[in-house]
Amino acid sequence: MEILDRRLNPKGKSLPNRQRFLRRAKALIQDAVRDSSAQRDIRGADGGGEVSIPMHGVREPSFSLGQGGIREHVLPGNKEYREGDEIQRPPGGGGGGSGNEGSDDGGGEDSFRFVLTREEFLELFLDDLELPDLAKRRLAQLVDPAFRRAGYTSSGSPANLSLSRTLRNSLSRRIALKRPKPEGIAQFEAEIARLEALGDPADEVPELRAQLERALRRSQRIPYIDPIDVRYRRFEPVPRPVAQAVMFCLMDVSGSMTEDMKDLAKRFYMLLYLFLQRRYKQVEVVFIRHTHEAKEVDEQTFFHSRETGGTLVSTALEEMRKVIEARFPPGEWNIYAAQASDGDNAAGDSTRTARLLLEHLLPAVQYYAYIEVGRDGEHGMPGFPRGATDLWRTYEQLVVAGAPMAMKRVRNRREIFPVFRELFRKRGLTEEATA
Repeated sequence: MEILDRRLNPKGKSLPNRQRFLRRAKALIQDAVRDSSAQRDIRGADGGGEVSIPMHGVREPSFSLGQGGIREHVLPGNKEYREGDEIQRPPGGGGGGSGNEGSDDGGGEDSFRFVLTREEFLELFLDDLELPDLAKRRLAQLVDPAFRRAGYTSSGSPANLSLSRTLRNSLSRRIALKRPKPEGIAQFEAEIARLEALGDPADEVPELRAQLERALRRSQRIPYIDPIDVRYRRFEPVPRPVAQAVMFCLMDVSGSMTEDMKDLAKRFYMLLYLFLQRRYKQVEVVFIRHTHEAKEVDEQTFFHSRETGGTLVSTALEEMRKVIEARFPPGEWNIYAAQASDGDNAAGDSTRTARLLLEHLLPAVQYYAYIEVGRDGEHGMPGFPRGATDLWRTYEQLVVAGAPMAMKRVRNRREIFPVFRELFRKRGLTEEATA
């Protein structure tokens, strides 16, 4: 017998049980979250929602009868059989589940659907991502407070009540004050009852009754647990080192970038911004848009402004260099950059772009990610696929030379999430897995 709860919002389920289930089916749930995120709108990228995983991946607890013995069954609605009748085996072996229902050719599979909260969705969404080579070069001005145990206190929150320390104090106090034990009182009562049953005319019974009364009064005056026994666990804040980091987001908004290309770039940056805000507390984000000229803008302008123009990639890199020199000294900050472009650049600007990267930016950054956006199925001359762009060839030479760069192409929305994960995956875990 198997018990499956298929309600969308089951009641009475404890949080530990839910967390245990999420851990047990984590791999399948992460796949479902990735599939779900590929279909979401930008504004809904960080929300919860319903996901579905195949039933074969859910190892539900089940109850079964042991072998042997005599078993009696009660079958509701029986109108044909009486006790002792034998039931014929169904044709074809009988049995079988519902795994082949819902399809004309017998295919199909049951799915297990449930709702993830926003926190659960984000935790699974960003579980194995990180900024590469994040180094703690200097403490930030605002450090992240962490709490550690700092002994016990006589007042505090009920959630921090220490039962073991409270009972220990209670035992010490009762021993010091010689509080009568329940066993001692029970012995007095048993001895009095024995003497009364024997009809002993001696004066032992009144004396025992007096001792019993004194013991009862003393036990009442000395309580089992007194307010002075209660202890609470105490915690104190301790400064914790936090690495300073800045992420530069550079986006091409020139005339060669179509609305579809800009949409792909915005979706990539939305994932990046969500990732940084969720996983890191001391990360600054600098937004730079460029056409034939570049400027630092705020988040609203970066994602929604409609300006356009020619293409000079070097202007964005020059603006990034100026911002680094003015506000983010490389010796104190972990510097990252993510650039999105269609790969087009003005003739002759590639040389200046490569020089800016080699001489000023790459020596200062921890990691430089470049994604090249384009249209799905994009071609150049009829019958020939489009070759590498000028910007791609320029950056490719730097990667071959060992620069801390990564390059990826994105042609449709389905590729954004895999590319993002590839750029910001945890390097150590991946290298160990592929070794």
